[in-house]
Amino acid sequence: MVEQITPRQFHDGAGVEGWRMLAHGVCAYFRTGSFQAGAQLVDAIAELADAANHHPDIDLRYAGVTVRLITHEVGGLSTRDASLARQISEVAHELDIPADPVALHDIDLTIDSLVAPQVMPFWRAVLGYTQVGDADLEDRFGRGPSIWFQEMDAPRPQRNRIHVDVWVPHDAAEARVEAAIAAGGHLVTDEHAPAWWTLADAEDNEVDVATWMGRD
Repeated sequence: MVEQITPRQFHDGAGVEGWRMLAHGVCAYFRTGSFQAGAQLVDAIAELADAANHHPDIDLRYAGVTVRLITHEVGGLSTRDASLARQISEVAHELDIPADPVALHDIDLTIDSLVAPQVMPFWRAVLGYTQVGDADLEDRFGRGPSIWFQEMDAPRPQRNRIHVDVWVPHDAAEARVEAAIAAGGHLVTDEHAPAWWTLADAEDNEVDVATWMGRD
C-alpha cells in the first residue's frame, strides 16, 4: 500500500535538500553543464526508476536536467517519491552534478469565469488540452501550463479575467516578490502569504507568487 505524505514531511526528510515542492509535485534541477552529462544522469535515473517501478517526469536540456516526482495513486506525494528523490540525489552527487533549487518554478494560468462550463470547451479545443475534474485543463504531454477556472459570483470591474500563478520554491518566494516589485510591480496583498502573494504590474495585470507553505 502506498503511504501518502505531506510536503512538510517530504522536506523534513534527509537527503532531499535539493528538491522543492511546487504546484505539480516535488522537483529538482541538476546543473549538468553538457548534454552528455545530462544524458548520463538521465540513464542513471531510468535505472533507479525501473528498479523502484516509480517513474518521474524528466526534462533534458543542454545545461541541465529537471526531474519531477508525484504519486498519481494518492493525488500527491508518497514515501515512494521521498525514497526515489534521495536515490536520484545520491547518484547526482556521485556524478558530481549539483542541484540548483533556485532554478525551479511552475507556471499556471487562472481564468476568472461566471460561466466556466461554457468557457472551458473553447480553451480545451484551442489548446488541445485535456479536462481534469470540473475546473482544470492540463496539457496531456505535460509541456504547457495548467489552466484553472475560478468561479466568480459577479464581474470585477477594472480587473483582468486572466492571471498567472508562478509556483516557486518556498525559500525563494520573498526574493522573487522583491525582484518583481523592484522591476516596477506593486504588492496587491500579502494576506495569504506564505501560501501566495498577489502582485500587479503598472497596468494592474495580476500574478500570484505561490508556494506550498500554509496549505498542509
